[in-house]
Amino acid sequence: MRKARNASGILVEAEDFENHGGWVVDSQFETQMGSPYLLAHGLGRPVADASTTITVAEAGEYKVWVRAKDWVPSHHPGRFTLSVNGAVLATEFGANGQDWCWQSAGKVSLPQGEVRLVLHDLTGFDGRCDAIYFAADELEPPNAVDEASRAWRKALRGLPDEPVDAGDYDVVVVGGGISGCSAALASARLGQRVALIHDRPVLGGNASKEIGLMPRGTQGALLRELSQRTEDGDIVALSLLRREPTATVFLEHRIVGAVREGDRIVSVDAVAARGGLERRFKGAMFIDTTGTAMLGVLVGAETMYGREAKSQFNEGYAPDVADEMHHGNTVFFRTRMADHPVPFPDVPWAVAVSKDYANLSGQLVKPGQENGPGPMAGNNPATPVFRFGNSNDVFPATHFWEYGQWLDPYKEGERIRDYLITALYGTFSNVKRLEPETYANLDLEWVAFVAAQGEFKRYKGDYVLNENDIREHRRFDDTLIANDGSFCIHCAWAPGEGKYDFRLKDWIFDMRDFQSYEIPFRCLYSANIDNLMMAGKHISVTHVAGSSVKLMGNGAQHGVAVAAAAFLCRKHNTIPRGLCNERLDELKGLVHELAMHDHDMASHPPAKKFVPVPG
Repeated sequence: MRKARNASGILVEAEDFENHGGWVVDSQFETQMGSPYLLAHGLGRPVADASTTITVAEAGEYKVWVRAKDWVPSHHPGRFTLSVNGAVLATEFGANGQDWCWQSAGKVSLPQGEVRLVLHDLTGFDGRCDAIYFAADELEPPNAVDEASRAWRKALRGLPDEPVDAGDYDVVVVGGGISGCSAALASARLGQRVALIHDRPVLGGNASKEIGLMPRGTQGALLRELSQRTEDGDIVALSLLRREPTATVFLEHRIVGAVREGDRIVSVDAVAARGGLERRFKGAMFIDTTGTAMLGVLVGAETMYGREAKSQFNEGYAPDVADEMHHGNTVFFRTRMADHPVPFPDVPWAVAVSKDYANLSGQLVKPGQENGPGPMAGNNPATPVFRFGNSNDVFPATHFWEYGQWLDPYKEGERIRDYLITALYGTFSNVKRLEPETYANLDLEWVAFVAAQGEFKRYKGDYVLNENDIREHRRFDDTLIANDGSFCIHCAWAPGEGKYDFRLKDWIFDMRDFQSYEIPFRCLYSANIDNLMMAGKHISVTHVAGSSVKLMGNGAQHGVAVAAAAFLCRKHNTIPRGLCNERLDELKGLVHELAMHDHDMASHPPAKKFVPVPG
């Protein structure tokens, strides 16, 4: 049972309910809409009730407010009710045609003592509840996402105004995907006191059991160790990290702030998805492995975004004019044939997005195995054959389901995710409707509510790797590790161009010569923040080069390299650029020791002479 404060009212955060029932905590968009929330992700079947008990300090009449979202305002698919001590309020939430807002539901009389609250899902189609507020006055609760509203919530929840001290670390790693797990585990094995901060309840990022991609790219020893899967599809990274005495993992913590002094980061602040407590992590070295460059965004690091013009780096795959198009997000899913008929509700609001598309290929077979086939119905343009460019190879690629390439992924992540799941619901409905006898038993088994992240901002380091560096196997004096992979460029429809805009227009898959290429150390640290390094798809690369570098196995190699660099920076009281200029041989030696079984660099050894970096 949770104690509720009674200052000007009683605030009940939905994610803090004692029993979530069939609802899930969705904390992906809290920086956009203000808070984690409960999501009724039932794939068209109402989920079990969520419930909690609060303690009311003072009996009286309270005005009820519920913060919810009508995510398809024209049809209201995500509706739910609230009951207070067994009495169902008359208002259906998620049906007011509004984006996230507080909706009034009249007044209730609350007795002193225990009061039971129940959220009841009506549709199974992604109803969402942020919080419930019992107001002792007539004032509407604040809806803006700003410091004032955050302070209001903290006061009502009894949380401290300032973040609590989470400790002082040698290395703070932000982001628990494959590259972050690699950086944290390598740091811990070097004896560094390391904090790994991750915003999901499981590690792995796009390789996690929530999403399920296979970590392609360089298959290094550390990657193979930490990416093994348990029976439920989870990777084993968490258990490995918990065995390390100097490593601490903070799951379901999202960074929301940072303190910078001059050209150095002093600390980062992260908020817990459940409970809302903010913690401050002080550190000597910081490694951003979020894939979104979020730490860099918070501290003002130099970044790049979108596609560079051909003239900037003379890249063959670059457009003539620079723009902000980027790889979009993907929602994974799986269907199955049940042993009995499976009904599916009419979803005209979803078919409005999918139109007549009726091809469910590109499924996640299981975590670590994607690109699976799927049912398709009808003999019409809705079942096109997708090929790689001019190739004759047909490939049911998962990432043909992609959206958001022209939208701001930092501000419109929820819109992008919702559009993709709407397209999937509509496509599934079309398949069952077009061939009802064939697909009577077809069941929508699983749809991820966590989107696989595409491309965000990329850091600018002391060097920016480009397409020609990879294609020509350019040699760098400061090479630490090698990467593998094709150029894998997702080609989006222009806004308003494609009929099925939730699908890629085309896919450039240039396998080059199958040879590895070098990643210089100057691509792994920030150009203007002295104690900030990065690993993963947002290192210092162009959009085209990033289409190969982005592979998660490559990010694991970056993680090993920056862990070694962080260790030596601490040992010699220097910064990454200082290592590059003065202690490069020692850094190369340590990286080789950590990754000696990972890659044969003999075919493209780094050059002997190195020219120091200015500054």
